[in-house]
Amino acid sequence: MFVKFLFRKALILLASLFFIITATFFLMKAIPGDPLSEEQGIPHEIHENLCKHYGLNDPLLKQYGKYLRSILIWDFGPSFTMRDVTINDIIKEGFPVSATLGLEALLLSLSAGIILGTIAALWRNRWQDYAAMTIAVLGISVPSFVIATITQYFLALKMNVFPVARWGTIMHTILPALSLAALPTAFIARLTRTKMIEVLQQDYIKTAKMKGLSQVHIIMKHVLRNTMLPIVAYLGQLSANILVGSFVIERIFGIPGLGQWMITSISNRDYTVIMGMTIFCSIILLSTIFITDIAYGLLDPRIKEEAP
Repeated sequence: MFVKFLFRKALILLASLFFIITATFFLMKAIPGDPLSEEQGIPHEIHENLCKHYGLNDPLLKQYGKYLRSILIWDFGPSFTMRDVTINDIIKEGFPVSATLGLEALLLSLSAGIILGTIAALWRNRWQDYAAMTIAVLGISVPSFVIATITQYFLALKMNVFPVARWGTIMHTILPALSLAALPTAFIARLTRTKMIEVLQQDYIKTAKMKGLSQVHIIMKHVLRNTMLPIVAYLGQLSANILVGSFVIERIFGIPGLGQWMITSISNRDYTVIMGMTIFCSIILLSTIFITDIAYGLLDPRIKEEAP
């Protein structure tokens, strides 16, 4: 049963990835012009030679076939506007930075969200609950770039506690990680509170209390495990939000991650970089969702049994 469940999820992942690659390729080809066009100041003869070199004069389906083959061998192609730079080089340089920032924001949002949600559920309708949910509402309401600007102004410029921008030490990661983690922290806190209140009202929790088990034991052994199910289901979307949101945050803080490269390639109309980065990010996000689905299936065997 689990192997069948795993195979089905893998098939969905591959089909989704194929659709994304196809849609990205043809949408980018539908955009008028290219980075080698004459309006970029390149003489007509040189433009023709470059188009021939890169295969841009080939029939569209032939270009599509070549691109699919290059993706299969993990070759995203060269950059049209940066000499001697390939998309693989950009990923190798920028992804570790974005991954470090994203992982820090992910761990921060999970830990802070679960703690806030647990406090709100255990002290329901008390000041602790109101305080935790107020923080959650602020996290949902205020955009990450606004939080980034506020933290830069007060914690970096005024109080001089953290660096204003750039990348180098652990101190450089704190403000951007806080800005990225604000929204997912709020969602996780609300999910945790809602699910934990529901679990605390179950009969087996009441039975555990009557047996004399301590509240800490009940929460750690019984409540948190069942509370984690909706949070695990949210992890795929959470990873997507953090990765996409990091592009803006990386720009604000001058972080040399994938976001900087993506924005630069859009400004330069470097279509191969845009396509390669889009597909690479899609692979990361789909893989995260795949792992999340498997983890959810392991935590709740009913998912595997009920799946068609």
